[in-house]
Amino acid sequence: MEIDSPETLRDLLEQHDYLAGPGLATAAYLALRMGRPLFLEGEAGVGKTELAKTLAAVLGAPLIRLQCYEGLDAAQALYDWDFARQLLHLKAAEAAGITDLKALEGEIYDRRFLIARPLLRAIESQPAVLLVDEIDRADDEFEAFLLEVLSDFTISIPELGTIRAESPPLVVLTSNRTREVHDALKRRCLYHWLDHPGFDREVAILLRRLPSCTSALAEQVARAAARLRAADLLKPPGIAETIDWAEALLTLGANRLDPETAAVTLGAALKYREDQQAAIRDGLLDV
Repeated sequence: MEIDSPETLRDLLEQHDYLAGPGLATAAYLALRMGRPLFLEGEAGVGKTELAKTLAAVLGAPLIRLQCYEGLDAAQALYDWDFARQLLHLKAAEAAGITDLKALEGEIYDRRFLIARPLLRAIESQPAVLLVDEIDRADDEFEAFLLEVLSDFTISIPELGTIRAESPPLVVLTSNRTREVHDALKRRCLYHWLDHPGFDREVAILLRRLPSCTSALAEQVARAAARLRAADLLKPPGIAETIDWAEALLTLGANRLDPETAAVTLGAALKYREDQQAAIRDGLLDV
């Protein structure tokens, strides 16, 4: 099916159980049509990573994920040589009596010994969705390197030559805003801030993801989640936690959210002891 408008993309996302607002659907559509990376920022658990997964499903393309962390460098993101296999090849050549060093060097740097990391796999795959997850956890140096790659989707491997993407992947970058990402990288992208869903959309998400959930239970869970997000908690629940909470209640056979049941299932929604204590102490679970 041709994606000829933001509304079409929104409908396709909904068919894969991702309920996107008009702004997010438009940003994703423009990223597709303009060939620009999509930079998603927002609190953890609002659906940034899930959007990339759903876009891959909509496009029928593989999702290639690069999880960022402190200390991530170019080799871990691009490619590496399989030194163990190279060594075995050299030993086998030695056992066979092969002594031509120049020929051996050419053999051990053959493509079959190359380990493609996420960026190289994304450049070589057509089509593909490249998810650069939590870019705010990477170092400044990696940001600069990533900006260079995203500029022309070209990788130079000294032993093999230059590899260029025939059709650039759709790139989705996410950030939980643990630190500010450099403006140079953001300028390369289309930007969208992803917030927690409103009440009606959260209820709709719960009903879509959990068919056995009643409207009454979905509304109670959504209201409780909204109260928890409005409180001064260390880590308020995202939509993923809200779904988990509702699923936990359904697993226990609960058809309504009362304070007692909410308290014993609170670990599905809040992951810090201090937050759970505050929720109970401040009456945030009262229906």
